[in-house]
Amino acid sequence: MKRISVVLLTACLVTSLGALAQDAAPTPDKYSPAELTAMEKTLEQKKDASGLATETLKKYSTDYSMLAFRSQSGKAELHEKFADFYVVVDGSATLVSGGTMVNGAPSAAGEVRGDSITGGKEMKLKKGDIVHIPADIPHQLVLAKGDTFQYFIIKVQEVN
Repeated sequence: MKRISVVLLTACLVTSLGALAQDAAPTPDKYSPAELTAMEKTLEQKKDASGLATETLKKYSTDYSMLAFRSQSGKAELHEKFADFYVVVDGSATLVSGGTMVNGAPSAAGEVRGDSITGGKEMKLKKGDIVHIPADIPHQLVLAKGDTFQYFIIKVQEVN
C-alpha cells in the first residue's frame, strides 16, 4: 500500500509540474535599433570565410529569431517549411527570389542550397525595409563588392 501511495504521489507531482510548464507563457521579446546595431558589431567579428555570421536569439515551438551579418553575397537557399521575415538593420543588398535555383542540393532536412538563381525577381533592400519570403521560395542575397548587410530574421514554420 505504501508503494502505491508513493507511485500515485509521484504521478500527481509529474502531472502538476507538466501542467505548470504548459501554463508558463513565453514573454515578448523587444530589441531596439541600438541593441541590434551593438549585437551586429559583435557578429561582424565572427563572420566565416563566406562573409556570414548568424546568431539565433530566441527559439519557440513554431518560430525563432536570428540576427545575421553579411559582407559577401550568399548562396541561393530554400526553406521547405519555414517562411523568412527580414528587418534590415543596416547596409544594402539585392534580394533575388523565385525563378530556378542553379545546382540546388539538400543541405539539411527541409533546406536546399545552390549557387545562384536564374529568372528570379530582384528587389533592392536598405535599412528599415521589411521583407516576407514565404516557405518553398528560392531566394538569395546579393551584395555589391565592399558592401555589408545586417538583418534581423524571424523564421516561422508554415502549416501546409
